[in-house]
Amino acid sequence: MLGELKNGDKIVTSGGLRGTIISLKDDAVTLRVPPDNLKLEVSRASVVSVTTAEEGK
Repeated sequence: MLGELKNGDKIVTSGGLRGTIISLKDDAVTLRVPPDNLKLEVSRASVVSVTTAEEGK
């Protein structure tokens, strides 16, 4: 699952953060988190669930 992450995926982290991936690095992802569109960088290993952009439509 972690290897298949891509921009636009909506994810939930182990800490409960919900956001949309806006960029990827080898070991981290950058999320846009509502309501103020904050940008947060979290460890790729902290991702526990993914909703792809296609599933959301």
